[in-house]
Amino acid sequence: MKYVTTLLAAAATLSISMFATAPMAQEDPGPAAYAQALKGKRVMLIPMAMGFDLAQGWAHYIKREVETFGGVFETRDPNWSVEAGAQAITEAISSDTRPDVLIVHSPDLNSYARLLKKAQAAGTYVILIDNPANFAADAFVGSDWDRLGQLEAEAVIKGCGPNSSKKIGLVQGDQVNSSSLYQYAGIMKVLAKNPEFTIAAKPDSNWDATTSRNVTTTMLQQHPDLCGIIDFWDGDATGAAAAIRDAKMQDKVFLVTTGGGEKAADCDRLVDGTYGAVVMTELARQSGDINAIIKFLLQSGQPAGTSKTYIYTLEKATTKADLKPDSCWDLKALQAEAAAK
Repeated sequence: MKYVTTLLAAAATLSISMFATAPMAQEDPGPAAYAQALKGKRVMLIPMAMGFDLAQGWAHYIKREVETFGGVFETRDPNWSVEAGAQAITEAISSDTRPDVLIVHSPDLNSYARLLKKAQAAGTYVILIDNPANFAADAFVGSDWDRLGQLEAEAVIKGCGPNSSKKIGLVQGDQVNSSSLYQYAGIMKVLAKNPEFTIAAKPDSNWDATTSRNVTTTMLQQHPDLCGIIDFWDGDATGAAAAIRDAKMQDKVFLVTTGGGEKAADCDRLVDGTYGAVVMTELARQSGDINAIIKFLLQSGQPAGTSKTYIYTLEKATTKADLKPDSCWDLKALQAEAAAK
């Protein structure tokens, strides 16, 4: 018994000694380093225009993140003008409040390349979103447009079915925008594996709904046996849908497009049968990727122009049968959230 008592006393003495010599609680150095690297940094978004769903969605999520880490977020609105976009980039990089990160939605492969190289030379990181360009950006975040075109082609083949005319039409964007060029390349890869399906016509819309409506009307008049149409963007696919409706061919022509996954623009139109399938971008996830690369670059310490990263957004062809409550995001809800703050 005396032996046990001695052991207990020794254990108690050891325990007290351990607590007395234990180090003080350590503070995680991460948050301080994070704040030092990010606080006060300026981030600017220059989309092709601010008046469409994707740009407003990007701005909402990026603004929330940047302002939360103590940075400054700004946008510029070229309103679909390449010249206005170039002017906005020029003013941004020559300003006393030059952005630390410039996020650009390029209208084509080449227009902004020289200016963006100048931005990097001045010390500004450049992130391209949605549209690739002939320019070595610090990061590209957006669609693999070749793969997206393949998804569209697979959807229209399935929508037409084996007993159809197997004739499809394309409503392209234009011949200089990378999303249009690469989308077309992806479509052609799938059609090469399915040679029984042929392209009856492939006009350009120049990303305009009225033009899409007009060229689709002409296609349907010249090829009334079309079983499907791929319009390269939901912003002008409303025009193609109107032409199909005017011709009373809603049950004959399967319309496929791509879009930003906004509720009114995409999910509602799948529900009402305007579109047969939409290859939709997961905007919140894509915006999260943009925010992650912003925070990485600002903490990296590497000079602008020395990184080259690609982050492709997960996408799939969605039909009415695939819809789930979270399939789309709601622009009105984001706007209400912003107004409430």
